Amino acid sequence: MVVLSEYSEGSSSSSTNDKKYDIFLSFRGADTRHSFIDHLHKALLGANISTFLDDEEIETGGDLKPELESAIKESRASIIVLSKNYANSSWCLDELVLILRERMISNHIVIPIFYHVEPTHVRKQQSSFADAIAKHRRVMKAETNANRRNQWAQKIDRWIQALTIVADLKGMSIDGRGETEFIEEIAKDVYHRLRISSRIPLPLLIGRDDSKKFVTSWLKDTSSHTADILTILGMGGIGKTSLAKYVYGLHCDEFATSSFIEDISRRCEEKYNGLLDLQKQLYDEISKRSSIQVHDVSVYTLKIENALAHKKVLIVLDDVDSLDQLDALLGSKGLHPESKIIITTKDAWLTESCVLFKANIKPTHEKHLLQGLLQGQSKQLLCFNTCVPNNPKAGYEDVLEKLVEYCEGHPLALKVLGKSLHNRDVFYWEEFLKGLKKENNSPINNVLRKSFDSLPSENDKELFKHIACFFVGTDRDFTETILKACDIKTKYGIMNLIDKCFVDITSNNELMMHGLLREMGRVLVHQESPNKPWKRSRLWCHEDSFKVLKQKKGKENILGLTLDTRMIKKEKLHGSFELKTEALSKMNNLMLLQLNYVQITTLNHLSFGIVIHNNSRVEKRSYLACLQKTKELPALERLIATNCNELVEICESIKECVELVYIDLSYCKKLEKLNIGMLRKLKTLLLEGCNLGSSHIEIRDMDSPEMIKANIIDINKKLSSSTIHEDIPSDSQFFTISLPISLVKLSLVNNNLSTESFPMEFSWLVMLKELRLDNNPITSLPICVRRLPRLQLLSLSQCERLTSVEHPPSTLTFLNVHYDKQSLLRKVVFDPKMCPLDLITPWTVVEPLPCEIEGIVKIQPMASVEEKVLHSLGWNKLDFLNKKGVRHYSYGRESTEHQIQMFYEFGIFSTIYLGKDMPKWIRCRSEGESISFNIPSSPNRLRGFNFCYVYTHRFLPMIIIHNKTKNRAWFYEHCSSDVHVGEEGCYTVLSHWMFGINEMEGGDEVSITVRRTSYFGSPAWECGVEVVYDAGNTAEEDVLTYYKSWNHIIGGDLTGYQLATGEYYILSIRRIMLRGIDANDVYPNIFRDNTHYKEFGIRFTAFSQRQPVILGHVPEENETSTCNDPTLNDEDEVDEVEVEMEFELEFEFVAEADAEVEREQEAKRSCMWSKWFKCTRA
Repeated sequence: MVVLSEYSEGSSSSSTNDKKYDIFLSFRGADTRHSFIDHLHKALLGANISTFLDDEEIETGGDLKPELESAIKESRASIIVLSKNYANSSWCLDELVLILRERMISNHIVIPIFYHVEPTHVRKQQSSFADAIAKHRRVMKAETNANRRNQWAQKIDRWIQALTIVADLKGMSIDGRGETEFIEEIAKDVYHRLRISSRIPLPLLIGRDDSKKFVTSWLKDTSSHTADILTILGMGGIGKTSLAKYVYGLHCDEFATSSFIEDISRRCEEKYNGLLDLQKQLYDEISKRSSIQVHDVSVYTLKIENALAHKKVLIVLDDVDSLDQLDALLGSKGLHPESKIIITTKDAWLTESCVLFKANIKPTHEKHLLQGLLQGQSKQLLCFNTCVPNNPKAGYEDVLEKLVEYCEGHPLALKVLGKSLHNRDVFYWEEFLKGLKKENNSPINNVLRKSFDSLPSENDKELFKHIACFFVGTDRDFTETILKACDIKTKYGIMNLIDKCFVDITSNNELMMHGLLREMGRVLVHQESPNKPWKRSRLWCHEDSFKVLKQKKGKENILGLTLDTRMIKKEKLHGSFELKTEALSKMNNLMLLQLNYVQITTLNHLSFGIVIHNNSRVEKRSYLACLQKTKELPALERLIATNCNELVEICESIKECVELVYIDLSYCKKLEKLNIGMLRKLKTLLLEGCNLGSSHIEIRDMDSPEMIKANIIDINKKLSSSTIHEDIPSDSQFFTISLPISLVKLSLVNNNLSTESFPMEFSWLVMLKELRLDNNPITSLPICVRRLPRLQLLSLSQCERLTSVEHPPSTLTFLNVHYDKQSLLRKVVFDPKMCPLDLITPWTVVEPLPCEIEGIVKIQPMASVEEKVLHSLGWNKLDFLNKKGVRHYSYGRESTEHQIQMFYEFGIFSTIYLGKDMPKWIRCRSEGESISFNIPSSPNRLRGFNFCYVYTHRFLPMIIIHNKTKNRAWFYEHCSSDVHVGEEGCYTVLSHWMFGINEMEGGDEVSITVRRTSYFGSPAWECGVEVVYDAGNTAEEDVLTYYKSWNHIIGGDLTGYQLATGEYYILSIRRIMLRGIDANDVYPNIFRDNTHYKEFGIRFTAFSQRQPVILGHVPEENETSTCNDPTLNDEDEVDEVEVEMEFELEFEFVAEADAEVEREQEAKRSCMWSKWFKCTRA
């Protein structure tokens, strides 16, 4: 959302409520046009009051009435000059009616001028006005057509009423005064009544519709019963001032008083008494008094406080950059309840820190962040400023797109560039673009430079330069680690830069910066020495770095340097470039060094205090066979040497790098020797894509490695990377090596490991919390994994041969068994005592294959279900078994045809088959989508209902069972929601619902409804129900004992699925991925009248049989969490950790009946949730 600071030309007095004119002049031309009206018109224009004059604005011969009506609607006010012959003109009287009608429906101001006539003559239609009405009546009587005569009569009645009304309005009379004096008084009155002095020219807005709607809605919202403050945030030049001006210009006349204090930061900076001058301007405009003689800021603040407390005001404080400014201009006593304050600033937290928020009645506060224009809007804005059509002629298209891309949606950049290219030919455009990329003094940078100068500390300024030169697009945590070693306060510095809109953080935790800001930061460094790069503090340009290193001109002023020889033209390299590190010997203050694809002969001359960014990263160095002389870097903390195809060993001298905490040797396929046993501080070791089949790999006795990531392509030379062998040896050399007991995270992804490949000592890893075994030919969970006592995260994703996961550790809180293709997984069994579990399964919608997630869902072929189970459900004659089972959709593909399946979840058995034949024993039937009945009384206990319906749409509907007598309801969605209806065009769903004691009783009134969950669904054709009673055979009950033992079933524990008292939304796997949408919009008419539900994003959570369901459970502030986030270490502080995980967003519905309590609880949950997780939508 972006604003363009551009003013409409030809309208120096643009109206404050977006009207074309200030005044519409209504007069009788024969009486006043060439005398009084001419002079009045000139006086109004002289007072900066735009005025519509009919004989100048309407073309001769035009249709007067519609154009007059439009002109009246486009004017803020009307001056009606009631002269002697005014009423003789039917046009004048029609104008009067239109003006008074506009007055009734809007804020249109009417100012009657009694020009040599008496108000009473107008009110009572006397004297000349009586003669005029009489004349119109004669015209009416002369009309022979009855309809036209009736129309005339109605018009005359309206005219008489209009004259009466206008005469009663407050007006002005000449009363024998001279016309000059009278005209001056009229102009002065209009000037004050329309508050011309307080208005400002309206900026032209492009691409700001959402912003205008938001701020307009905020201005008109009076529900808070307090004063309201809106902070408009954004980077320099993004359009904060323009948006504020536009809104202020439109709405300032809706308040008792208003004031726009512009450019506060500059005015305070440039003038000693700048703040005092701002106070004087504000006080004068809100009090409508002359300036008082006060020369003390604190005294003026008291005056302003008193004025603000008693008036409904609209105030804009533009470009605020300090608390002193806010405190001096707003005070601390509070504001009138209906006042609105708009503040523009680059500091997100400045407003809420001012003393006004310590008042007894605090104002409400909202923030509105302005961001860049979209590509189409950018193009429109650039074309507007260059006077090129939005669809430019041939030749301009390519360069126009490049200019738009260069500006990245920045409105100031687009405007400045557009003005520079105004009315120029395409060749000039192309040359301008080439020069622009090399220009170091562009006007855009000058604007952004001011924002940079406003940063409060030198630390923030230096940090900004570091990020602009080296760290845009890098991980925030990595950047903080590197710069912390450079004695820069990075953590809070980055927060300050974020607050001031210099830096943004992506969902991947990367530091991002607007391209123009980055360019400005680099220009600042370039200007340190435009022609001598070795005298600059930072060298980010690879050619400059190459030149300085080759010529050995580096000096002590250089703080950071980066060089990637791939970025140097081959002709400049003259073959291979070998860096002699004596070129770095004079760089005594060098703190950051990044060398990519650089051949280093020695490390002798590097300072011990240096932090090597990416740590002498060596990538794709095919000639590197041994990484030596690492002892010359005793302070080295991170070593990254990836894709070194010939690297065989890391020499023993690496043990001298005692500060090493991170090593990445990924895709070093010939690595044989890694002497890291003595690295006591090593925490992370990445060995992706390495052949670790050699026993020379030494990884014993490490104190605290957090991760060993061995992504082995060929762990045993007998195995092929593209095939899976049955005879995988169990004595793999790599795994006979004892892993350190302190290991916390272990990744063995893509290692061709079978279930039998795991050594027994693997279970000794008592500290292990995270284990990744993705993409291995594992068939079931290895026994040694089950014994890991602290395991929290287990990932078995893409294990194509996985058939079961049984009894994982009870400490587990996250399990991923996802597989993209047809999964062989059939059974997942949890320990009954385990915590609630985040579970990612192969089924976005459950495949109708035999499978069971114990306690959650069970699917099996109907043919394999025991007959006594079916009999216990009341399914005695199953003629439909000869029918075809429906086919299901999964991941955008249609599954193969299946036999009829039995589904079980939440105490509900169900099956789906093609056709529309309901079982004959379903006796209570109804056409359509609902059925109501009273439960018959019986001496036997009610066991449940058999409910059946015929449906036609691929998306299964929601079933709602409502016991109206007991005021209980269950909203149920089937676990297999997406089916193929086949040639039959319909299918039948039969279900059995088990109920607990007292859930349903004889005499209860019950309704069952089939409701579509998609707007594209169709109503059910037919539905029916049959009540099933207990036959009294206790042996028969034992048949369902296993199913009834599941905890989360109807009649069991459905606490986590509760919508409101007695209402439950039961769904095993959430498929809807929406946030911020009312459930009633997603599911039209599903929920009962007067009940609305909100949604809350959570991940699908699986639960053990004996633990209560806690959907989207978030720890309270006084609650410790060891199971919701498996990546946290014991010593981690929750409020300082951001954990990025992929989320599946789902619903938790909350009844508005408990609105007040629920709002507080939801706010608390949301607050805690934001501390724990950063959601990434798939």
